[in-house]
Amino acid sequence: MPMSYANPHEALEKVWGYKAFRGQQEEVIETVLQGRDALVLFPTGKGKSLCFQIPALCMEGLTIVVSPLVALMHDQVEDLKALGVAAACLSSAQTDEQNAEVRRQLSAGMLKLLYVTPERIVLPSFQAMLGRVRVSLICVDECHCVSTWGNNFRKDYLALGNLKALFPGVPRIALTATADPHTREDIIQLLDLADAEVFVDSFDRPNIYYEIVERSNGRAQLLEFLNKFEGESGIVYCLSRNKVEETCNWLNDQGFRARYYHARMDPQLKTEVQEAFRMDEGLCLVATVAFGMGINKPNVRYVAHLDLPASVEGYYQETGRAGRDGLPSSTFMTYSMQDIVQRQRMIDENADSSDETKRIERAKLNALLAICETAGCRRTAILSHFGERYAQSCGNCDTCRNPVEQWNGTDAAIKALAAVYRTGERFGTGHLIDVLIGKVTEKTEKFGHTEYPVFGAGREHSVQTWQSVFRQLLAFDHIGIDHGNFGAVVLRESAADVFKKRREVIFRKDKTRADRKAARSSSAGANSRAGLSDVEATLFERLRQLRLEIARDAGIAPYMVFPDTTLVAFARERPSSEREMLAIAGVGETKFKRYGDDFLAAIAD
Repeated sequence: MPMSYANPHEALEKVWGYKAFRGQQEEVIETVLQGRDALVLFPTGKGKSLCFQIPALCMEGLTIVVSPLVALMHDQVEDLKALGVAAACLSSAQTDEQNAEVRRQLSAGMLKLLYVTPERIVLPSFQAMLGRVRVSLICVDECHCVSTWGNNFRKDYLALGNLKALFPGVPRIALTATADPHTREDIIQLLDLADAEVFVDSFDRPNIYYEIVERSNGRAQLLEFLNKFEGESGIVYCLSRNKVEETCNWLNDQGFRARYYHARMDPQLKTEVQEAFRMDEGLCLVATVAFGMGINKPNVRYVAHLDLPASVEGYYQETGRAGRDGLPSSTFMTYSMQDIVQRQRMIDENADSSDETKRIERAKLNALLAICETAGCRRTAILSHFGERYAQSCGNCDTCRNPVEQWNGTDAAIKALAAVYRTGERFGTGHLIDVLIGKVTEKTEKFGHTEYPVFGAGREHSVQTWQSVFRQLLAFDHIGIDHGNFGAVVLRESAADVFKKRREVIFRKDKTRADRKAARSSSAGANSRAGLSDVEATLFERLRQLRLEIARDAGIAPYMVFPDTTLVAFARERPSSEREMLAIAGVGETKFKRYGDDFLAAIAD
C-alpha cells in the first residue's frame, strides 16, 4: 500500500528534502486537510504543486488531479515517481495495457494521486469507477482555463463546475499562476468556489530579467541575446509555424542546437521534441504558443519572443517558464508596428469570435502594448495589470538598468492625427509619414497630398521618430487600423481630446542604434553558475555532467535527479556525509538512497 505521512512537515522533509514551507504553502495545506475548498493564485516557481501533493500524502484515499495537457500530466507523474510517490495518469497517450494497469492499481488502493484530463473526469464510466474507491481530494490545476477572459480558455473546463455536486463533501483545490482580477472572478463563479479560501501570493518573479526592444533586425537582436546563454536551455517563441521552422533552421546554421515545435506537427514528432527538451541540458526550443503551458522543466534559463504575444497574461505565462527554480533567468522580446497591426487583424477577422470577445481581446492587447511602450519599470507595469502594487523600481529590467527618456509629443501627435484626418482615413502609416516629412512620391502626387497644409509639416522629425509616434498612438488607442480597407489608419474617439489639447501626449523616446548597443552590453545574461566562484563553478559543471550520465542511464530528465539549485548548494557547501547531504534543500531520503553516494564521491574527488 502507498506510504502515508503523519503530518505535512514529515512529507516535505522526507519526500522533497525541504526543511520549511515557503510563503502561504502551509496555510493552503492546512485548509485542505481541514476539508475546506481553496483557490490558490501563486506565480510559477512558488510551489503550487506541493499545495495538493503534500495533502495527498497525508490523507487516506485518492487525490484526483485535473490537468489540461497530457504531456504535462506525464511530466508530473514521472517527477512524483522519481520521489517514490505512488502516482499515475489515465490518458489517450498510453496504451490500453498501460491504462488497464493504472485501473488495476486504482482498484487495489495502490495510488495516492491520479492525473486525468477534464474530459475524462466528467465521464459517467469514470465516475462509476471512482465510486469504488475513496476520493479524498480533487485538484483543478491551471484553473484559469475555465475563463474566457483568461489565457488558454478550455471549453471542457466549464463542466468542472459540477465537481462539487458530483463529489459531495470532498474538498477541492484550484490553482493557477495566471489570473488577473477579472479572471479570478470567473474562476470562483464557474468552478462554484464561492466558499473557498482564496490565497494570493505576489506575482513578482524577482529572479527574471525583463527586456523589450523595438525591432530593428530581429535575428541579429536574437543572436546577441542568445550568445549569453551558452550550454543553457531556453525557448524562443514565434507567431507562425513557418517562422518557427525558419528560425530553428537559421539557429542551427549559427551553431546552436535547436529544435522546433508547433501544433501541426505529427503527434509522434511532437512527443519526441518534448522529450528532447526535457532531457537535454542545452537545447533551444523554437515554438509557437502551442508549446509550454504548465511546462515542468525548472532550469529554463531564457525565454525570447520574436513576435508580440496576444496579451499580458500570455506574455507573463510564457516568460514565466524561465527560472522556475529561482535562479537568475532572462526574457527578451522584439516588436514592431507590423506586429501590432497583425495582432489587431487577427482579432478583427476571427469569424468565430463575438463582438464582446473581440472587445476583450483588444483590451488585452492594448494592456500589453502599454507595458511595451512604458518608460517606467517593466515589473511595476506587469504587476499592476494583475492588481498588485510595486512601489519601487525593480533594478532587474531594461528600463530600470537603462532609463528611457520621454518627450512631450502633443504637437507631434496633433500633426500625425491631422495627416490621418486630412487624407480621409484611407492610408497606412508609410504614406502618412511621407506626407508629414514632405516626401514627393508617385502616390502623394497622385492624390494631391503635396498641396495639403499638412504636407511637410513634420520635417523636424525623422522617419524613425514618426514610426514611433504612430506606434505609440496606436498603443494609446488614439488611432486604429481598418483591416477591411487595406490597413488604413483611422481615428479613435479619444483623438478629439488630443486635437483640442485637452489631453497631453507623452511619448517614450526610442533609443538610437548606439544607445541600443550600449544598453545591450549592460543587459542581463543568466546561467546556472551565477554567483559561484571559479572553483565552485568547476565542481558544479562536474556534478552537472554526473547528473546527465545518471539521468541518461535511468531514462529520466536530469532535473529529476537533482535540480540546479541543489547542485549549486553541493558546489558551495561540499557535503561529505549522508547527514550533511540530507541537510541540503532538495535531497530527500529516496533521492539520497538512489544518488547520494555517487554525488558524495564526485564532491570528494
